[in-house]
Amino acid sequence: MNYYICLHQEGISSIPRLIEKAYANNYNVVATSINANMGHFEPQETDPTYPATILCATDWNSKVIFKLSDVDVDSPNVKLREHAKEVLLRDITWAEHLQNVGSVMVRLRGPNNEHLAEIMRSKTKDHFPLGNWFVQVPISNPELATFEHRRDATEEEIAQAEANDPWNWWNNVRFAVKQSSKVKVVIELNDVNRPSKETVRRWLGEPIEAIIIPSSLFVRNRSNYCVLKKEWQIVIGHFISMRANIIISTNPNDKALSQYADYLKKLISENNDPHVLNSYENMLEIPLQPLCDNLDSYTYEVFETDPVKYKLYQDAVQAALVDRVDEKELKSKKTVVMLLGGGRGPIARAILNASQLANRQVRLYIIEKNPNAIRTLSHMVKTLWANKRTNPLDVHIFSKDMRDFSPPELADILVSELLGSFGDNELSPECLDGALKLLKPDGISIPYKSTSYINPLMSAVLHQNVCQLTPPLPAFDYGYVTLLKNIYHIDEPQPLFEFRHPNRVEKIDNTRCKVLTFKAKKSCVMHGIGGYFDTHLYKDICLSINPLSHTPGMFSWFPMFFPTYPKTLEEGQTISVKFWRCVNAEKVWYEWQVVGSPEDWELHNKGGAGYNMRL
Repeated sequence: MNYYICLHQEGISSIPRLIEKAYANNYNVVATSINANMGHFEPQETDPTYPATILCATDWNSKVIFKLSDVDVDSPNVKLREHAKEVLLRDITWAEHLQNVGSVMVRLRGPNNEHLAEIMRSKTKDHFPLGNWFVQVPISNPELATFEHRRDATEEEIAQAEANDPWNWWNNVRFAVKQSSKVKVVIELNDVNRPSKETVRRWLGEPIEAIIIPSSLFVRNRSNYCVLKKEWQIVIGHFISMRANIIISTNPNDKALSQYADYLKKLISENNDPHVLNSYENMLEIPLQPLCDNLDSYTYEVFETDPVKYKLYQDAVQAALVDRVDEKELKSKKTVVMLLGGGRGPIARAILNASQLANRQVRLYIIEKNPNAIRTLSHMVKTLWANKRTNPLDVHIFSKDMRDFSPPELADILVSELLGSFGDNELSPECLDGALKLLKPDGISIPYKSTSYINPLMSAVLHQNVCQLTPPLPAFDYGYVTLLKNIYHIDEPQPLFEFRHPNRVEKIDNTRCKVLTFKAKKSCVMHGIGGYFDTHLYKDICLSINPLSHTPGMFSWFPMFFPTYPKTLEEGQTISVKFWRCVNAEKVWYEWQVVGSPEDWELHNKGGAGYNMRL
């Protein structure tokens, strides 16, 4: 993503000259009043203070963010309210004329924005040409700053101001405009109150367009260069990592414009997350179903680029071989390893590497049901493993479903990588239970345990993405694989379902149901449930995508997102999430519901009508 750094100045006499000044000082966008150097002109006036021809259409759309007149359309005074509405509508009409896909910015003055939201809602419908609405919200209540200069302020007044959280102003507007994807938030920092960590984290779950940094936040270092204090670097760095753009707000006579821009570009380069998978951020994907669908070569290749997973598999097999074969048996004992689902061979290579490192002999059976993957595996056996002149490897391939396979001998170790983003959502329990007949009575499974985790999430971006999915897909009855980016963890993940292997109980039941209770750390909106897993391969060798214990450098699995219809939660409110894993003869599916908080919310995916895994 390319960030923009925007120069915001008021009281300027010429928009083209402001753009020229901005570009000369390393800014690529400007923000200024739509009325340029004029006051709020009367609604009946026809002169808009400048003609449309001072910029070309492309520049109006790409280089200018218009700030609408700072008028109070929600004033309790009827005459003032009506006049303000006329002024604002005239601003909007002029902006629509100049920009067919541009952006306007409007400032929230306080908690009451009903009439403003009504105007915004009427102007964000699909048939209106205007691009995005940027809602400028202070990160903390500006009233708090006044108490520094007031000796008569009471504790009650301060407490009321602190409770009047600007996030609530934004949240009310968000719901009033039907959570339109055209409405984004611009967060205004100030030099009086630095926000708490939890306040910053909550904003990260919002559709952030930009943050406004006043020039007063900068201080001069020993070299007389404008910099930000370390505390502000951390705060702003969090927003940059969420792809928030930067707006520098300063006065027209400021002489340090280029220093601000250069410093912020450096901060962006330090906090930007330029990983190769960023195109997947917040993108919703239907989970794979490798049990009933054959994966293509591209999908295999993406998984194979993860070096961490296969190294840990190699470590697990190596440790298991060392434990099972004593030094005295090195020449006489050969361990039978059965790989369930060979793909294009990365785990087979890990097993053979482990055999060599452990100095233990193995006979490797590879069972793979995908006939296209068999071609690649067969070529590997012929060219890499069977043709070794001095010591050809004992490798055998079978084109079979593991549940229907009759082995020439039983395995000492079953190795599989059948896990999905939610642990069991690619039917690893059903597959491994069906393959139990392949294992010796004292045999082991790698992995031997998997656990799923869930937690409530706020993510306006993911909610908007779900809403944009077209029928007939029942979008709110699906679980999605997604690289979570713009999210707020309402509470920490908790363990949900656990599966152990080999499962030797007489009557196997893979259905599950559990209720977990969470507590909102801040007032927020719950948009859905995050899903994660960890798995223990052998002893303490573990793979995890749980945010609390994520395996460093591993990207084979993205988390899952189970949407719910959005509802506001108050700080300290407890919410209980009920999750089911349901099984019948044809499919496995999840159902989820927020229960008793204080009333039950909608039940999602009843009967597996949306997302299900075919057996």
